[in-house]
Amino acid sequence: MKRVGFIGLGVMGTPMANNILKAGYPLTVWNRTREKMRSLVEKGAKAGESPKDVAEKSDVVITMVADSPDVEQVILGPNGVIEGAHPGLIVVDMSTISPSVTRRIAKELEKKGVRMLDAPVSGGDVGAKQGTLSIMVGGSEDAFKECLPIFEVLGKRITYMGPSGSGQITKLCNQVICALNIQAVCEGLMLAAKAGLDLEKMLNVVTGGAASSWMLSNLAPKMIKRDFEPGFKMSHQLKDLRHALSLAEELKLPLPGTALVCQLFRILDALGMGDRGTSAAIVAMERLSGFSIKTSEAT
Repeated sequence: MKRVGFIGLGVMGTPMANNILKAGYPLTVWNRTREKMRSLVEKGAKAGESPKDVAEKSDVVITMVADSPDVEQVILGPNGVIEGAHPGLIVVDMSTISPSVTRRIAKELEKKGVRMLDAPVSGGDVGAKQGTLSIMVGGSEDAFKECLPIFEVLGKRITYMGPSGSGQITKLCNQVICALNIQAVCEGLMLAAKAGLDLEKMLNVVTGGAASSWMLSNLAPKMIKRDFEPGFKMSHQLKDLRHALSLAEELKLPLPGTALVCQLFRILDALGMGDRGTSAAIVAMERLSGFSIKTSEAT
């Protein structure tokens, strides 16, 4: 089996790395906060000293970090993956970052004979834990085929999308749809609450019809319960929308709904709620309307 390196052990990375370890792959891990490596090391993973060290000990290195600068740092920075490059190494970035940055990193790695795949995921922390993520992949098709057995440990719907950057663009499309859907859920709940409906009954009805969606079924109950624990952080959702709008700017494509939702979600960032889950989006609507779905009274 290929030796796998995993860099970035956050909400998504830790359960993903754990699934790789459970599947029997020799695993080396690294995280800036070394304490986050402990649970995996106790289960049999090796602790890497740096991204360079992880690359030297691996056939496939997976990165799962926050944003474009973080990916650039762990791959191209001092003691980065590129410094541990060796023949046959494949780098798989499963973060969600800028497609243009992805292509730039891939070109730098190519100079060292290293192939890169961009393979962002959808499915949240639940999908990461259960190994049911949707994985969209860009880059070398040969590298994709080599890494497919690893992807199959992490996800259920795995799709090769095309050349470098294609996976990231697909993920940005996903995030645009998700964000607008979250806003739709918020507005439906606000209308129901303000009109005096029983929110649980309303959800029971609409989840059985054409309005049903993953966001409605999973986030609406959390909004009602004021459960804002992150499966996916609002700050990450905002970052993804910024990348989507940047890509749209390059393409001269208007995305009016995305631009609006990005600004609405920014309210949460301004309130210091960037580390809360996307279910916190309801708070932005409550602030705008002066009405809370929790109390059904002016706030």
